[in-house]
Amino acid sequence: MASESDSVPQPRDLAEAREIIATLAQRLVYAERKTLLLQHELDVLLRRIFGRRSERFTGDDRQLLLAIIEGQGVPGQGAVEADSGERLPRESRERKKARAHGRQTLPTELPRRVEVVDVPEAERACARCGQQTVEIGHEVSEKLEYAPASFHVVQTRRVKRACPAGHGVTVAPSAPQAVEKSMAAEGLLAHVVVSKYADHLPLHRQESILARHGVQLTRQTQCDWVREVARACAPISEEIKRQVLEADYLQTDDTSVVVLGGEEGSFKGRLWTYLDPLARQVVFEATATHQRAGPEAFLASFRGYLQADAYKGYDALYSSGRIVEVACWAHGRRRFKEALDTDPRAAEVLLLVQQLYAIEEEAKNLPPDARRTLRQERSVPVLAKIDDLRRRLQADVLPKSPLGDALRYLDNQWAPLQRFVEDGRLAIDNNRAESQLRVVAVGRKNWLFAGSLEGARWAAILYSLVQSCRLVGVDPFLYFRDVLRRLPTHPQKLIGQLTPRGWAETFAASVAA
Repeated sequence: MASESDSVPQPRDLAEAREIIATLAQRLVYAERKTLLLQHELDVLLRRIFGRRSERFTGDDRQLLLAIIEGQGVPGQGAVEADSGERLPRESRERKKARAHGRQTLPTELPRRVEVVDVPEAERACARCGQQTVEIGHEVSEKLEYAPASFHVVQTRRVKRACPAGHGVTVAPSAPQAVEKSMAAEGLLAHVVVSKYADHLPLHRQESILARHGVQLTRQTQCDWVREVARACAPISEEIKRQVLEADYLQTDDTSVVVLGGEEGSFKGRLWTYLDPLARQVVFEATATHQRAGPEAFLASFRGYLQADAYKGYDALYSSGRIVEVACWAHGRRRFKEALDTDPRAAEVLLLVQQLYAIEEEAKNLPPDARRTLRQERSVPVLAKIDDLRRRLQADVLPKSPLGDALRYLDNQWAPLQRFVEDGRLAIDNNRAESQLRVVAVGRKNWLFAGSLEGARWAAILYSLVQSCRLVGVDPFLYFRDVLRRLPTHPQKLIGQLTPRGWAETFAASVAA
């Protein structure tokens, strides 16, 4: 049996010995680099699972990073000066004000049930003179009470009329319904849909909750209702899609969802979100794969700015000339944040990126023209510093190291990353589109999978409506309950009135009243 030493060649002379030493040294360097990379990947995964989600730095973090840079004498340390005059983000300039303690004021619009507590009869006489005391006012305290959801049955009696001469019977017509022949009224349908797609309650949990109220509704029955509600609301979702594609600035992102029904029992489908951040509307779409055919088909008629991550599937759209790429600084910053554990030089880039975000914090309430002017004056010089720094770091950073990967992302995306300074309407990152997918990520932990690709498409329709309601500040329950009542008789040519934005402008006030 060969020993471990057999794999190391034995030298015959001094030259061969030196060659063997050089070979072993190269192997050692390679092994050390591989160990560092694997350790970095392990740290990133552990941080994603157990670490804090925020990518921001506090003021103390920055002082530590600057101390690391100055203490180690890293090349290029002069790129960020402590007294450069650039304003740091608000959270590092001043501590956020602590929330006020004490009892919270209860909403004035809630109904009040007044309970009067009087002084006992035996204590109403004055202890000093014996006269009866008189009422002069009240001390008021309030508590918030909860009554469980209630159910009631809506019984519809359709009048039957007969001709006295026996010429026939006439019955009053049935009221039109969005979900035909369903035992659920619009309020219950809205409750089931909103509970699943806004509150992340899977149908089997809703089945148990309803049973506690004495209502036996199987999850299959609820699943059928969800499907029929999505089918009834599909024209509204199509109208949102039409309006979104008419915009000239969109943000997009996607996430995976397990779908049952593949050759191996399940497969990873995708849910895509397309957000119009200016008109505050969003539409979701489900596809079977992550291939570029999905976004290419959806965006076939779109012209304008598209802000997304660096997914290669969008490249054909950008090369067409009708869509202008806008990159995301949050994705670029994330890579340098991950590289910081293995190379402190990443801190220099991070601090400059934080200066970009500080400027965005100042500009967020400005009109687009004023925001563009501020960016041209303040952000463009910071971008020039980042450009100069990335070029100098690329000269002596290993291409396959974490910092090399972060620099390569900047190099590949540099032109799209600067595009936000050209138009005051554009955002610095794609975070608003990512936040739209958060509802899917949270829901996915509860309902786990879609029963079929068709089911994922129904979910996309309902997510489009629920999230568009949230964007315009509409209660999704009130919206679904009212829209399901209107759908059967609402004119198709006025379908825009039933989108969440159209409903908020047309019907919300009367429904609230």
